[in-house]
Formats: sequence, C-alpha cells, structure tokens
Amino acid sequence: YKETRDQKKAIKEVLGDLVGKKPMDRLVCGDVGFGKTEVALRAIVRVVSFGKQVLFLCPTTVLSDQHYITTKERLEPLGIRVALLSRFQSKNQQKITVEKLFKRQIDMVIGTHRLLSDDVVCPGLGLLIIDEEHRFGVKHKEGIRALRPGVDVLSLSATPIPRTLQQSMLGIRDISRIETPPITRKPIKTYVEFFSWSRCTEIIKEEVLRGGQVYFLHNNIQSINYYTQKIQELVPDITVKNIHGQQKSKDLENTLLAFFGGAISVLVCSTIIESGLDVANANCMIINNPQNLGLSQLYQIRGRVGRG
Repeated sequence: YKETRDQKKAIKEVLGDLVGKKPMDRLVCGDVGFGKTEVALRAIVRVVSFGKQVLFLCPTTVLSDQHYITTKERLEPLGIRVALLSRFQSKNQQKITVEKLFKRQIDMVIGTHRLLSDDVVCPGLGLLIIDEEHRFGVKHKEGIRALRPGVDVLSLSATPIPRTLQQSMLGIRDISRIETPPITRKPIKTYVEFFSWSRCTEIIKEEVLRGGQVYFLHNNIQSINYYTQKIQELVPDITVKNIHGQQKSKDLENTLLAFFGGAISVLVCSTIIESGLDVANANCMIINNPQNLGLSQLYQIRGRVGRG
C-alpha cells in the first residue's frame, strides 16, 4: 500500500514512542477503512525485530479471525510467528498456543477477551494493541494495564469514547489522527427508504450482476432464518447464507471464509459484522430497521462497504 500523508505521520509518531523514555500510550484515530491497521503492522515489525512479543486484542471473534488472516499473510514471510486465540479454535489448540506463547516460540498472538484470561502469560510482552478500543470497558483496560506496567499500548478506534478523547485532550494519552482516505476508498452513499421486498430484490440483482456482493443486515436472531429464506426465494439463482453470534464456531467460520472467497453473494447477518470485516468486493449493504441501532454502530457498519 502507498501510505497517505497522515499514515506516514502516525507511523513516525508511533515508532518514535517505541524508542522513547516513557511507555507508549497512543490512540490512533481515523475513519473506518482509513488504514489504522497498517500503522499497527509497522509497529509490530519494529517490536518483534527487537526480540519482544506482541498481543493484539480485538472485541469480536470475527475481527480477530480477519486480523489473523491479514497479519499471517503479511508478516509470516518476514519470519514473524503469528497465532490466533479465540473460540474459532478447539480447547486443545488454545492450550498449545498458550504454552508456545509462554515459551516464547510465538512472536504475536491475536485474540478476543480470551487474551485477558489468567492462563495467558506473555513473558516477553513489548507491545499491546487494542483494536476498536471503544468496545472495551474500563475494567478490561485497567486489567490490561495491570498485566504489565511499563508495556507500550497502542489503541485503534474510528469512534473513540468521550473518556478516551478527554484523556487525549488533557495530554494523558497521545493521539494521532488519520484524516486522508486511501486512494481506493470511495465515499459511501446512504439512502433512507421505506422497506420493500421488491426494492431489496432490485438492489441485490443489480449488485450481483456487476459482480459485487451484498450485506443484508437484520439484527434479530429469532427471525434471521426467515429473512434468509425469503431472500433466497426472491433471488433463487444467487447463493444466500446467514451468520450471527449464536452459531457454532465452525459454521460461522466456514460461512465467513466462503463470503471472503466470493462463493456467497448475499450475506444476511446480525451486527456481528460491525467491526473489522474487510471484503473489498462487498460494496452494497441493506440495513433493516436501522432505528434500533446506535449511532457509532451504524457508523462502523457503514464502514464495511466501499473499501475497494
């Protein structure tokens, strides 16, 4: 990727903090899809090359899986050993990962709240990255700090909470803002309309005809199967599948990977896709009952499209 002006500045500030006297506590704040993860990747390489370990904390299983795929692709060729710790793995796999981390046979672990469990011991921890920082409570954050006084902390967020912003304004935390969009980032056009099945069918057909994929967001697990069947009936020649947080880990992961791979054209989903799903080919989203969602949620959800 060609870095934008703001990204270069943020990378310079982060790398400067890493060699500074006091531990880093920086918030990188930028719009959805503006390349915050890229900044984190640069920091990871620097920290690991100094022989330290990195923990990458994500709020959801879906997001940790996505980050795992990205980082593995990008960093393993450089000899950085990356592992995942979330419910997408069996108990045995998790145990092996925790042991390897303790023996320093792994350089970096990406995971959900599972990283905060008592059995996860990281003797060479040099950097902690918190993605979607606004999704973690104060209790979690303080727990993280207690883990390791003196560890460098890098937080990433598109919609920081007031407490974080206040700390940044007071100078307790440093802040880097990324305001220039990457070249491929398109502005998102948003339309508010009355719900109609004929309009949905029209949108889906148009998008799939031009080779794109569609998210249909329906945040009610009880009726999500009905909506999936209904859409499948309306567009019988298109693959439609659904995902939500109560599905078995294996099913959830398989459906997600199929959507990434382009085998599924319409993904009916709950707000589980809210943070971090990055499918460049999915550039259309229908949100059912948006009045039931919060503003920062809608903002994050809109950010899933227009990434490529």
